[in-house]
Amino acid sequence: MKNNNIRVRFAPSPSGYLHVGSARTAIFNWLFARHNGGQFLIRIEDTDKERSRPELIEPILSAMEWLGVDWDEEPYYQSRRLELYKPYVQKLLDSGHAYRCFCHPEELEEARKRALAAKEDPKYDGRCRHLSQDDISERLARGEPFAVRLKIPPGETSYHDLVSGTITRQNSEIEDLILARRDGSVVYNMAVVVDDHEMGITHVIRGNDHINNTFKQILIYRGLGLDQPAFAHIPLILRPDKKKVSKRLGAKDVGDYRREGILAEALFNFLCLLGWSPKDDREFLPRDELVEIFRIENVNRSNPIFEEDKLLALNRLYIKDTPDHKLAEMVAPMLVEAGLTSRYWLETRWQYLLTVISLLKERTERLTDFVSMSEYFFQSEFGYEPKAREKHFTADGAGYLKALLDKFDRLPEFTKESLESVLNEAAEEMDLKRGKLIHPTRLAVSGTSRGPGLFDILETIGKKETIDRMKRAVDFIAKSKG
Repeated sequence: MKNNNIRVRFAPSPSGYLHVGSARTAIFNWLFARHNGGQFLIRIEDTDKERSRPELIEPILSAMEWLGVDWDEEPYYQSRRLELYKPYVQKLLDSGHAYRCFCHPEELEEARKRALAAKEDPKYDGRCRHLSQDDISERLARGEPFAVRLKIPPGETSYHDLVSGTITRQNSEIEDLILARRDGSVVYNMAVVVDDHEMGITHVIRGNDHINNTFKQILIYRGLGLDQPAFAHIPLILRPDKKKVSKRLGAKDVGDYRREGILAEALFNFLCLLGWSPKDDREFLPRDELVEIFRIENVNRSNPIFEEDKLLALNRLYIKDTPDHKLAEMVAPMLVEAGLTSRYWLETRWQYLLTVISLLKERTERLTDFVSMSEYFFQSEFGYEPKAREKHFTADGAGYLKALLDKFDRLPEFTKESLESVLNEAAEEMDLKRGKLIHPTRLAVSGTSRGPGLFDILETIGKKETIDRMKRAVDFIAKSKG
């Protein structure tokens, strides 16, 4: 049943680019919203002045747009909402759920070090929690700076996680956390609670490394007398070495995969399968179907491994499934950037590019493969593959090329059918296996021993280019053997 009241959010911090772990979190939120007919929002958490880099906001949003993860309202920026938080902090003070802490940061750091040295829990000892009202008034009158701490109640806190079920934690394990710093700015957990409440967030879907924060946030919700959202904590993506995928461990960002020739749909599909399953063996799942079948309850609890080979295999399937004209639109700028051709040349020979795309698409894993495998379709001056050159560019090979190019030159129609017929005829006349003619000819016209069918290549590059390249190869053999 659709629920138009559902609102979820993705809240990136612009301290780095959008890495794959964060991208998957955004995708799961987006799928949940789209499946349920709800709304997907973005909040930029940019209040950390030391780590936030404003210039990274646009690349993060651009990467999401490329993945097709669109949002329903203008992005929210925490840095523009600072005044919003203060009344909520004051409400917690007025209700007795929070208190002023006059401890100096250096004093707290020394206490923490002593506790660690004694192998004790370095939790705040709550000394300011029991200050009398007269003492507090005197300190305020003297202008002493203070932080605001949440007063953790006794007992335990439980909540039902949509992925992990009911989770319980003893409140004694949670220290009286700071809500607002001495300069009045609020900390992450306080800002998140206020933002999610003000934005009407109904479900918080995020990595399970946030579970500790969830208990703190629930206690803040309760102190403020606010309804808390439903929580779902998804398993973290691990690298093959079992370390967490993160910015700090140099994880690739979404833009890296885009530049390396991964299709947006392939990466989207692949990330969906990391920690979630459609409950069958299918892996190739178009976006519309993913929206239809996505259930947050089907998220696995175990941490998935990011295996790039599986991404490449999926990318290969998506390339095969993509129409040639759409591939051509993506590949054309890459060919120009690589210096293989010009924009004008391609615009005037678009059908030629479509033919090249059609010939190569069965052999590509990445869009960049179209560039690395297509040089000889756009340039005549290329080197010859060393091992193939040694094997096929012999004195006999030169003779075969001469005989064959004469026959090619006399062809009235330069089609792959007529080319194959002439080559077969030449092989029969010289009492040779076809390969003796095919291999040196392929090397002569492409510089490589691999690629599409020889006759497809010859027909595509045309008669004049074929003859010129074969003559060039004959001259090359003569000079190298002379």
